[in-house]
Amino acid sequence: MKYLSTILTLLMVSIVISCKDAKPVEAKKETKKQPNIVVIYTDDLGYGDVSANGATEINTPNIDKLANGGVRFTNGYATSATCTPSRYGLLTGVYPWRNKQAKILPGTAPLIISTEQTTIPKMLKTKGYHTGIVGKWHLGLGSGMVNWNERVSPGPNEVGFDYAYIMAATQDRVPTVYIENGDVVGLDKNDPIKIDYKNNFEGQPTGKDNPELTKMKWHHGHNSTIVNGIPRIGYMKGGEAAKWTDEDMADHFLKGAQNYVKQHKNEPFFLYYAMQQPHVPRTPHPRFVGKSGMGPRGDVIVEADWCIGEFIKTLEEEGLLENTLIVFSSDNGPVLNDGYFDDAVEKLGKHTPTGGLRGGKYSLFEAGTKVPFITYWKGKIQPTVSDALVCQLDLLSSISKLVGSDITTDDSQDILDAFMGKSKTARKDLVLEANRKTAYRNGDWALIPPYKGSHLLKEVNIEIGNSSDYQLYNIKDDRSQQKNLATSNPDKLAEMIASYTAIRGTEKEEIKEVKLK
Repeated sequence: MKYLSTILTLLMVSIVISCKDAKPVEAKKETKKQPNIVVIYTDDLGYGDVSANGATEINTPNIDKLANGGVRFTNGYATSATCTPSRYGLLTGVYPWRNKQAKILPGTAPLIISTEQTTIPKMLKTKGYHTGIVGKWHLGLGSGMVNWNERVSPGPNEVGFDYAYIMAATQDRVPTVYIENGDVVGLDKNDPIKIDYKNNFEGQPTGKDNPELTKMKWHHGHNSTIVNGIPRIGYMKGGEAAKWTDEDMADHFLKGAQNYVKQHKNEPFFLYYAMQQPHVPRTPHPRFVGKSGMGPRGDVIVEADWCIGEFIKTLEEEGLLENTLIVFSSDNGPVLNDGYFDDAVEKLGKHTPTGGLRGGKYSLFEAGTKVPFITYWKGKIQPTVSDALVCQLDLLSSISKLVGSDITTDDSQDILDAFMGKSKTARKDLVLEANRKTAYRNGDWALIPPYKGSHLLKEVNIEIGNSSDYQLYNIKDDRSQQKNLATSNPDKLAEMIASYTAIRGTEKEEIKEVKLK
């Protein structure tokens, strides 16, 4: 027994000693991984161009996948009815009508975002994000006369983008070259680029003077330098080796977006994937020609949808989809004939790009700024349809909240809960813009102040909202804006004017030009 007792005592001592020497097991610290953020931005895509929004004559299965798996907004707006100001509002969180330069720009315009200004990519860089843009820019480059044969600066890199692979303006404007981080891609310095938006260069054929050299006939405005058989806006000479091939552009930007994701998958990233479709000239790759039955405009919408599907597939393959917030939208409403004869009108059939809304691109009516608007985050956002009033302007403050930043702007509102599908309410009101003129949304009501000028933009056959009278619509009951209630509802009209002028201020004198009836 004495022997057994000694053994037990030694065993207990050894256990105590071993417990003292044992290192405590540290609890694993769970670090919250910042979500990737992708904005997919189409160009001139109408509310009714997406089958998830009711289109029956065209099929957009990959956009529908986002819509049916995320939040599909029925009251989602761009800030403006044209491209440059909408892009300005999205990236800066500032109403574009506050910046007199935020209008449709030529390819030679200087950068209209101040290098000191807050932008989404700048804000995200403070939280450790890598930031990139692939696609259309159209916010100006340089600070004056641009020398396209040297590095072009300032540009996207100077307003927050670590990586930029862009076209300067639009597909129908010169220069018709890609620019990577300020340098023209593939430029032969022995064939320098020259650009002019007023005067042609000696010996350069144009769409106006040499229609026999074109493969796409111009309708209005697009009759200057011919590139790839397509007459453009503006004059260009040189840079032959650097010029893009229009039919390859969608594939080209898709590959750039996919490569960006693959290269930065191990760090939080923000990608602004700015697609060129369905803006003119509509040049679908041969794979998509005839696929829609609606001519080139329908074909490039089908092509854009395919590109989106391929891009989402890349996110899946790289294991990123569950940690990526995707925002899908358009810079403004639809337009059919926007400068070229391409059967967009003739082959439209029963398709309604506006989705039954009034107006279109360039218009103060709803179809000018109400656009497809979807937020998607696999496993985080539950599928829903939301009537909340949301605007691209609000992405800056909302994304800032998402990533734990306190950077905001006065115009951009934090409506993150609406974007995440957690709330069906968001903005109370919104000032919208078209060609430097503005209108007002408040709840279910839309106000268009009186403006001088033609009510119809004849070149594109779109009602733009000009009238000598105030226009007041209840868009819940009258979404096509056919019944003007300004005269029959004077109290609501006065209330709307007061709210509108409290924000817009600078238009007070213009509003007074026409008295209330």
